[in-house]
Amino acid sequence: MKKNKKHSILFMVTVFTMTMFFSCKNNFKEVQKIGISENEPIGVAENINLKYTDSGKIEAILLSPKMFDFSNREFKFSEFPDGIHLTLFDDENQKSTVVADYAIVYNETDLMDLQGQVVIATKDNDTLFAEQLFYDQKKEWLFTNKPVTFRTGLDLIHGNGFDSDTKFTNAEVLEINGIITVNE
Repeated sequence: MKKNKKHSILFMVTVFTMTMFFSCKNNFKEVQKIGISENEPIGVAENINLKYTDSGKIEAILLSPKMFDFSNREFKFSEFPDGIHLTLFDDENQKSTVVADYAIVYNETDLMDLQGQVVIATKDNDTLFAEQLFYDQKKEWLFTNKPVTFRTGLDLIHGNGFDSDTKFTNAEVLEINGIITVNE
């Protein structure tokens, strides 16, 4: 009888242990999230001066007072609430600049949303002024459906929308509502 009772207790302990063992999940990612609200950034960087190089040559310099890293969200992004100043260098080391009051970069789609007083100035002195501009980093394409002013050569073109490659070789102002030619 004692032996039978011992076996019963051992059997129950074994069943309980096995049940606990097989019911455990790998919740390491969930444990990491404890104490981090998805509404809060996982990181904050201040006074950013980021230099991107390729084969020892500087390709771009990004300056920004502040960046919030929201890579803890399902749709990851980085936010620059105080704007950006981006300098891009071409193969001949000539620079173009991009300035915006606010920027957000969506990591998974490589789409950048520039807002506020957006100004892009190329090495050829073409300048685009917009209140919002999207940049598709994969396709190297700029576009918006918001009001823009595009200065190219002696022409100042006003319109509602813009579509172009990053070098402005295929630049097109959409819904043109005025062209002013400036005399030198």
